[in-house]
Amino acid sequence: MNDRTLTIEAASREDYAAILALNEAAIPAVNQIDVGELRALHAQAACLLVARQGNTLLGFLLVLDETADYESENYQYFRSHYEAFAYVDRIVVAAESRGLGLGGRLYDALDQELPEAPRVACEVNVRPPNPGSLTFHERLGFKVVDEQDTGGGAKRVALMIREQPATT
Repeated sequence: MNDRTLTIEAASREDYAAILALNEAAIPAVNQIDVGELRALHAQAACLLVARQGNTLLGFLLVLDETADYESENYQYFRSHYEAFAYVDRIVVAAESRGLGLGGRLYDALDQELPEAPRVACEVNVRPPNPGSLTFHERLGFKVVDEQDTGGGAKRVALMIREQPATT
């Protein structure tokens, strides 16, 4: 990946088709969403960042804070256990761009976008397993704080937190 042409920036509605295509390709690591759901999430997102090289979208990161009106079982777990957080609803990197550091760069951009967030929360599938994502998040300093079944027991997730350094 040529870093000089890689940009990470706020998403716009014009990015929705590419975001949905990346999301669809990442199922079951992420849940399926349609354009209406994406529009509603974007409207209340703390940030929706996209990584692109030229005109090609290589990845995205969708983050909600504790004020969102979101019924996700995983989001609700964090809302009931933590007063303030930045919840990574989904991070997706195109298959051909994995292993190149793009996920870490999206998280770095998140830290710059939301420097006041005391912690970043996410979940990673345990069933069906997603060992690559679990290893990636652990490498970034996330710790498993709990596990829960979702989707009526169809899935099990590891609920993870990365405490942010205090800013002075």
